[in-house]
Amino acid sequence: MGALSAVRGHWQSLAAWPRDAGGVLFCATVGAMLVMGSAPVAAGTRQADVEGPLIALKRGDFSCELPGDAMGAAGVRLPSEDFTVMQGSMYRTKLGRGTYLATGDMVRITTGPKQGERYHRLSDNFLRKLNPDGTDGAIRCVRKVLNNQ
Repeated sequence: MGALSAVRGHWQSLAAWPRDAGGVLFCATVGAMLVMGSAPVAAGTRQADVEGPLIALKRGDFSCELPGDAMGAAGVRLPSEDFTVMQGSMYRTKLGRGTYLATGDMVRITTGPKQGERYHRLSDNFLRKLNPDGTDGAIRCVRKVLNNQ
């Protein structure tokens, strides 16, 4: 094996990677995924959580609440659940920033203060927080738009 600075053809550069560093194995794995048409799935993410087209949520503030009742308010605000969707699959809360993955009608929070939370996307402006078992929970988050601010 020559010096790393030695001039080589592009096809020769993989030969310089040590096998124990995963170079050859990594290239073989990526090549197999491209041939099979699959994408890598993050550790701890079930395949069912990442099905559907990759999307980005519309930017804006999401206000979260529990449903109210007929005798009182239409909803019981939960400011601690609120978040703001920013550009590039990022969100922020009062506690910090993080990222999310949105595919089809599922939104999974991947990093930050809400990490591990999942939402069912019912529309561009309406999310329903999921229970740990994957069923729709009571908390709903609505994106503030011109007519509901």
